[in-house]
Amino acid sequence: MSAIDFDKLRSRFHLPDGKVYLDGNSLGALPRHTETRLKEVISAEWADELVSGWNTKAWIDLPLSVGEQIAPIIGAASGTVVCCDSLSINLFKALTACLELNEGRSLITLEDGQFPTDSYIADGLSRLLGADRCRTQAVDIAALTPETLSESAVLLLSHVDYKSGALRDMGAITAMAQSAGCLVIWDLAHSAGAIDMDLEASQVDFAVGCTYKFLNGGPGAPGFLYVAERHQEVQNPLPGWMGHARLFDFEAKYEAAPGIKRFLTGTQSVLALSAVSASLSVFEGLAMHDVRARSLALTGHFIARWEQSSVLQSHAALGTPIDDAQRGSQVSLALESAFPVSQALIADGVIVDFREPNIVRFGFSPLYNTFSDADQAIASLEAVLTSERHRLPQFQIRSTVT
Repeated sequence: MSAIDFDKLRSRFHLPDGKVYLDGNSLGALPRHTETRLKEVISAEWADELVSGWNTKAWIDLPLSVGEQIAPIIGAASGTVVCCDSLSINLFKALTACLELNEGRSLITLEDGQFPTDSYIADGLSRLLGADRCRTQAVDIAALTPETLSESAVLLLSHVDYKSGALRDMGAITAMAQSAGCLVIWDLAHSAGAIDMDLEASQVDFAVGCTYKFLNGGPGAPGFLYVAERHQEVQNPLPGWMGHARLFDFEAKYEAAPGIKRFLTGTQSVLALSAVSASLSVFEGLAMHDVRARSLALTGHFIARWEQSSVLQSHAALGTPIDDAQRGSQVSLALESAFPVSQALIADGVIVDFREPNIVRFGFSPLYNTFSDADQAIASLEAVLTSERHRLPQFQIRSTVT
């Protein structure tokens, strides 16, 4: 039985009245402490300390100290995680590092249908380096074998698929790829903070992630990069002064700092990192296996309610695995007119999101979502579909963000 008081945990978040928030897989809710902490950083530290704050408030160390907060959440050792830049930039660093480490190979393998930014970065790197040094191939995840990876320098996969919510077996896939001489990068964007994982035990080479989803770091919050200790002598392809061994000596020639610090590039946002640090404090004292159990209970309850509904059985197809071991922290339903359905749900106060071509995603944050949230979402979806309210003109209008 979980030792976490989830009602008390929920009270630590600002959740607007009258809304059921099921989009924490896109943007996590605001921890109340984060709002307080940001006010303190602005009004006391920045306002009073000014430039001295880099020393007196240890702003300079935030990328590393926040990385240390993330490490236990993802099963990483101390000194292997840095919080900086964005997931995309950190992915560029990781892919380039893998090509350097596996210099006899030039192929990047990624999943067909991977989250687009991952493919864009990989293809951009190929164009930058040229096909002789870097090329890409996309394969179906079911087709991954040692044979298909025999020429690959690196395999890039999402731990949880962003559309279906399917969870991949990190340990088994990593071991299989490495048996073929292939390094592995895991994209943890949709799993960090909701799923218990152990990067060290799985012998993961590199991992990237973002802090604005289940880690609740705020809109556009920094990404993070994990580099196994055995790989930390590789060069950062974006060598900036923050990654220099003696950054305030201002030497003309670059000399990389030891360890994970070398993967820093430029100056990072103190306000953004302070928000992430405050939000991560919510995880202190939580066992990730308890968090994962809560996630499975919530998504499992939602799926059970879907199975019991004749309306939903006739209108919405389940796209997320029923098997606990294969499910992340979201439930994806495929529907005709999925976009206007999502907009009608939002108008009802059930905040979800839409993904092309026909998917409505219901994301469950184990830190603050409840079984009542799942029940209300099911009831609202049934009402929308029965009344056909989603056919109203206002629900056909698309904003930039869906």
